[in-house]
Order: sequence, then C-alpha cells, then structure tokens
Amino acid sequence: MLRIYVIIFIVAILGGIGYGAKYYYDTTQNTIATLRDNNAKLEVAVDTAQASVETLQGDMVKLGKLNKSLQQDLQKAEQYGDELRAKLSKLDLVVEALKGSKSLEGKMNGATANLWRDFMGDTGGNAERPLPNWLQSVPAGTGDQSSNQSGESSDTNSGSTEATPTE
Repeated sequence: MLRIYVIIFIVAILGGIGYGAKYYYDTTQNTIATLRDNNAKLEVAVDTAQASVETLQGDMVKLGKLNKSLQQDLQKAEQYGDELRAKLSKLDLVVEALKGSKSLEGKMNGATANLWRDFMGDTGGNAERPLPNWLQSVPAGTGDQSSNQSGESSDTNSGSTEATPTE
C-alpha cells in the first residue's frame, strides 16, 4: 500500500507541476498578446504625434509669414498715421473755421460723404450712390480751397461741395 501512496503522491506532484507549467504558459501568452496590442496602439500614437508635429511646424511657418506681412502692414499704417498727423499739424482748423465756415463745412461734409461711400463699398453696399441731399455743388467763387494738399482725387477733396444753408 505504501507503494500505491508513493505512486499517487508522485503522480500528484507531476500533475501539479504540469498544471503550473500550463498555467504559466497560458498567462505568458496572454501577456505577450496584450503587449503586442499595446505596441501596435503605441506605434499608431507615435505616427499620429509625428504627423501632428509636422503639421504644427508647417503652421508655424505660415504664421511666421502672416505675422511678417501683418508687421509690414502695421508699419505702413503707422507711416500713414504719421503723415496724417503732419498734415493736421499744418492745418489750423480754428482759423479756417473763423474765416470761412461755409467752406469748411462743405469740405467736412464732402469728406464725410466720401467716407460713407468707402464704408458702403467695403461692407458690400452700393458705393456708387449719388451724393446725399444735404450736399450741393459749390457756387462759383466759394469754397475753392481744398483740404487735399496733394491734388489726388481719391482723398477727401470736397472743394466742389457745400452744405445747404440751414435756416
């Protein structure tokens, strides 16, 4: 009987060792499969991150060019503002208003009409509208001085208009 017990004990030990080896093999295979899936996901993530980095670098180049363009436009606008300040410093609006208020009023109304036309054109409205009713042509001999020193017709030269007299 002892012999049977020893054989049963040896078979039980061998069965336990076999079961342990199978369990170890199965868990190792599951771990390998999980690691393989995670590796594939990581490769996709790395590819996506690399594409994002390349896109960001391209966007940075575009933004740099746009920033440079905006900087140049800003410098032009500041230069134009300086020119306008210089022109305004040469004008003495108080003296001109006292000397010829009707002429100045006509110039201001004409400049306002031109600005409104520009606004209408820029915002998609009809920029070719006729002058408003409150503007008339200047009678001969009045308002012949223009605020436009350069002689360009696209500026706010309104020497040909005058406000209607208010009564």
